Amino acid sequence: MADLAIPARRLVAIWLAQLLSLIGSSLTAFVLGVWVYQQTGSVTQFAMIFLSATLPAVLVAPFAGVLADGRDRRKLMLASDTVAALGTAALALLVASDNLAVWHIYVAGAVTAAASTVQGVAYQSMTPSLVGKKHLGRFNGLMQVSRAVQIAAPLLAGVLVVTIGVAGVMAIDLVTFVIAATTLMLVRIPSSITRPPKSGDSAEPLLRRAAAGWRHLRDRPGLLQLMVVFAVYNFLFGIAGVLVQPLILSFADADTLGVLMFAGGAGLFAGSLVMGAWGGPKRRINAVCGGLAGGGVALVLHSLSPSAWLIGIVAPLFLFMLPIINSSTMTLIQTKTEPSVLGRVLATARVLGDASVPLAYIIAGPLVDSFFEPLMQPGGALADSVGSVIGTGPGRGIALLFVITGTVMVVLAAVAWARPGVRRVDDLPDALPDEPAPASAEPAEGVAGAAGPDAGEPATVAAGPVPDTAPAPVPKPAGEPEPDTAPATR
Repeated sequence: MADLAIPARRLVAIWLAQLLSLIGSSLTAFVLGVWVYQQTGSVTQFAMIFLSATLPAVLVAPFAGVLADGRDRRKLMLASDTVAALGTAALALLVASDNLAVWHIYVAGAVTAAASTVQGVAYQSMTPSLVGKKHLGRFNGLMQVSRAVQIAAPLLAGVLVVTIGVAGVMAIDLVTFVIAATTLMLVRIPSSITRPPKSGDSAEPLLRRAAAGWRHLRDRPGLLQLMVVFAVYNFLFGIAGVLVQPLILSFADADTLGVLMFAGGAGLFAGSLVMGAWGGPKRRINAVCGGLAGGGVALVLHSLSPSAWLIGIVAPLFLFMLPIINSSTMTLIQTKTEPSVLGRVLATARVLGDASVPLAYIIAGPLVDSFFEPLMQPGGALADSVGSVIGTGPGRGIALLFVITGTVMVVLAAVAWARPGVRRVDDLPDALPDEPAPASAEPAEGVAGAAGPDAGEPATVAAGPVPDTAPAPVPKPAGEPEPDTAPATR
């Protein structure tokens, strides 16, 4: 890895620190979700935690792109993560004093999501210069390892919350913040990497600068169409993600659910390691379309029988495809986008992805309860036709929706491949140089910055966790891996 912008050991240190921070955040997310459900018994109030974190992320993302393209990205990440850490600390104090209310979690979730969106866009914008084009695919694949943590976190959190309580779990989260922030601040990175290249639109109005990402994608139809494909994929993934647990619980107990969620996480972990070692094919669109088709087939197979053994095989296969699709899409965006607008393009992609996931969560439950489950009950309209193949009774309506969702995913892969702009997206000119600037090319810079801030930019002195690259702690159902709400590297 001689062509890395910084020595490999420093890059690994940053990655490990981020992973540690994500573990802490995932623990907090899980225990807060459990707390809300135990206190209220309301699925609606539980779902509001997700919405309170998703909607601010969508609204803030375009402006996060403007910041990422105009400010020192490491300082920006540390400043925004400081805000997120303060939100976690405030919740920890409320828990310790027995004054925590559900609305506190909503507010903290909204603030944290906004800050973490800025953080994530800044980090993703800096990554190409940090690792270089040669290793970008492998690094994006390796970053997907962190998604397996979201599945393992509930297992560890369940033990910790019994032994040290909710406040204790949040204290561990804050400690991981400090460790991660310290690592990020100590690693010396050339200022050419932390500072975005100058753009020619800095004097334009804020809203016009925020829309630059959309204009950039519009002028490159292949990339824009790829983002639309990814948004549809996120929607389909969201439907499967929110329904897989009810599907399993329709024929198995909670202990079996835990085992199967762990098996799915193992598939995700394996896919991340494969992409970390391989980096993907030379033509990355092949990996995107192949991953979509393979994932769709795996979703259809979920429905064949109410069998734990079947789910234990096809769930890891489905989640194995996730890092392949995510890292390949991320690498395409980063290599084909001009560095001066990369932050805003990534922010636009995040908006497209974020908007599709809440819609999936909102419609999945009513679709199953009001339409698909009645169809698949004994005596239902499809009991003698589709029911003769996948069975009838509880959970078989969910199974039918899995068949439809998986089939649509396969069709999506075919449609994407049939679009010349998408199929030839690898042929777009690369905007990323073959090799990053060597670490000795200019003064290395810590948080204080040996070279100082850009002219006119106030110095930022901030402490906080190393950046996660997706919106921060949002309690999710136990063991449910969330899709990237943009082609993220987290």
